[in-house]
Amino acid sequence: MLNRIVDRLLGLPAAEGPAPIADKDLRIPMPDGTHLLADRFSPPGLTTGPAVLIRTPYGRTGPLARLFGETFARHGLQTILQSVRGTFGSEGRFRPFHHEREDGIATAEWLRAQPWCDGRIAMAGASYLGHTQWAIGPYLDPPLEAMCLGITASEFVSTFYPGGVLAADNMVSWSAMIGRQEERFALVPNPLQTRRTRNAMAYLPIAGADVVAIGKPVQFLQDVTEHADPDDDFWAMSDHSAEVAKLEVPVSMVTGWYDLFIRAQLRDFRTLQDAGRSPRITVGPWSHGEPASFRVLMQDQLGFLRAHLAGDRTQLQRSPVRIFLQQASAWLDFDHWPPPSEPTHAHLRPVGGLGETVPGEALPTPFTYDPTDPTPAVGGPLLTGKTKQRDNSATEARDDVLVFTGEPLVHDVDVIGDVSATVFVRTELPDADVYVRLCDVDPGGISRNVTDGILRLRPGSPEPDADGVVRAEVELDPTAYRFRRGHRLRVQVAGGAFPRFARNHGTGERVSSAVRSTPNRFEVFHDETRPSRVTVPVFAR
Repeated sequence: MLNRIVDRLLGLPAAEGPAPIADKDLRIPMPDGTHLLADRFSPPGLTTGPAVLIRTPYGRTGPLARLFGETFARHGLQTILQSVRGTFGSEGRFRPFHHEREDGIATAEWLRAQPWCDGRIAMAGASYLGHTQWAIGPYLDPPLEAMCLGITASEFVSTFYPGGVLAADNMVSWSAMIGRQEERFALVPNPLQTRRTRNAMAYLPIAGADVVAIGKPVQFLQDVTEHADPDDDFWAMSDHSAEVAKLEVPVSMVTGWYDLFIRAQLRDFRTLQDAGRSPRITVGPWSHGEPASFRVLMQDQLGFLRAHLAGDRTQLQRSPVRIFLQQASAWLDFDHWPPPSEPTHAHLRPVGGLGETVPGEALPTPFTYDPTDPTPAVGGPLLTGKTKQRDNSATEARDDVLVFTGEPLVHDVDVIGDVSATVFVRTELPDADVYVRLCDVDPGGISRNVTDGILRLRPGSPEPDADGVVRAEVELDPTAYRFRRGHRLRVQVAGGAFPRFARNHGTGERVSSAVRSTPNRFEVFHDETRPSRVTVPVFAR
């Protein structure tokens, strides 16, 4: 009965027959002598067949085992759920992203040598479980039968440091989670622990936030704060983006418009399409790990796996691109990403205006960013806390946020695709961040975030002109969003969004050790010679 309820909640066909057989704590040897533990879930009566490999740092019991291992096996798919190195009984030390290629390939080779595996292997999972797929997929020979990539990307570095800025909120949150995940009651909601973790994000230096949050150091936070410089190749072992175009494995992806990997995952999808492959992707109105997304993710991955391992091709009859158009409550199907659109400029205008025409002569608009009172972040793509769309009114009322608002729209405007901004800015200190956010203002005046991006300016990069003005090209997250008739577009420009992004101290010190701070004066230019603007892709049906 419980299994029927799970299937119903996930929107899956009811699985008939006896429960799968679980073979627990298989010891899989690695080349260095380390053994990793795995659980095998197999349909009753199976003697040999294909295997779905899921490699995870989050354990093999509880909801994860039921969602992936048992559910897949109940629907006819032999599944191996493995704890990665140094987690939940597997030997060695857990050093995120460091060992997944070697350990993953060794695991696949071991599986193929087992009498109950016919040599065919596919992979599935989401987030870090997607990284473990990318660590194997481009390199395994013979190749995988399929890859099911939920809310993940071929490289995580751009998510660690979006625009060159440490993603402090997400990095501290994840560090605190993995640092205590094997403790007793770690999965039980703990408001006190949540508050401690959020308070730790403001601790200086930020490299010590782990001890403040959970009372002990976490190696990942040390690594991610220490290696934040753009020329640091410390994370090279985790970057598989150069191999994406060569991948010939069938791929299905699921992600959300407020997922922290949305930009990188859509880039992977486009790379595969441009290389002549036939991936598919579903993008919904979700944030990372949102429960509502698991229904679609499980349907997608189970259907794709059955198509490639069990010959059930019914789930392949769909468009390559299926996206949710926000504020229209509609799913749209396309053959390619992004769909055809018309790039439209929304120019920042004097006295807080926003319009398609380039303004004439105008003085720049100043503001001062103070790292000791950093501009706060509101909503957006976060691992924890208040994610997605939020009321931005309090932030927009601050003196350190510039606000540019357009006229009420005379008809609905659908924005689908990549969003970018060009901001001409002069800063008193060369170390500065330029943060840009696009918002939707309803007729009642409530401003809600749609998409945003940040760029860290460093001395000489970008190169300033003779007047010390820098042209900052800021990449915002892609979106699919309907701005309704009577609503207005609004653009925010600020010097940060804390704690989502680590504050810029203005001193040029390393983010891991920076403590002292200096206020920084900004001047944003918006005239005919320096036309700051946001460019949105307007979709024409």
